[in-house]
Amino acid sequence: MVVMNVDELRAVQGPLKQQYRDDPDSAEVTLRAKANLDSAGVSCRVETGRAIAEAGLHPATGGDGTQLCSGDMLLEALSACAGVTLRAVATSLALDIRGGEVRAEGDLDFRGTLGVDRDVPVGFLRIRLSFDLDTDASAEQLATLVRLTERYCVVLQTLRTGPEVTVSLA
Repeated sequence: MVVMNVDELRAVQGPLKQQYRDDPDSAEVTLRAKANLDSAGVSCRVETGRAIAEAGLHPATGGDGTQLCSGDMLLEALSACAGVTLRAVATSLALDIRGGEVRAEGDLDFRGTLGVDRDVPVGFLRIRLSFDLDTDASAEQLATLVRLTERYCVVLQTLRTGPEVTVSLA
């Protein structure tokens, strides 16, 4: 595990920030993910960069629970991003976070997903993100920490702002 203090974080991020100020185009990076449809059944294999994840139907849509649900994966991405962002913000604020948990929960109404009721939206109706931290930081410091984590968490901001999404068939 790499432990970083505020000076080390600034040393790593400082040159990047300056590069992005000097050349804004260099700050735009394309991330990629792909799923292979060569698995059996109603599933696909997602390359995570570290392993292959088998995604399939949630039990509420007919799955048997042995494969990953993409809704769970979205919440996992949110909790991971919020956790990393919180750690980076805490480091930059010189706050000692000894440990804790980041929780993401989301409510779905599967009538929309299964086409049972066209008036029910497909997707999450509500998402809750919470932090349970082991720290001696003051209430004011924690409020700043959460505010900045919300501001800079890529997945959270993507969910809130809804980016332009295009779909194509190759």
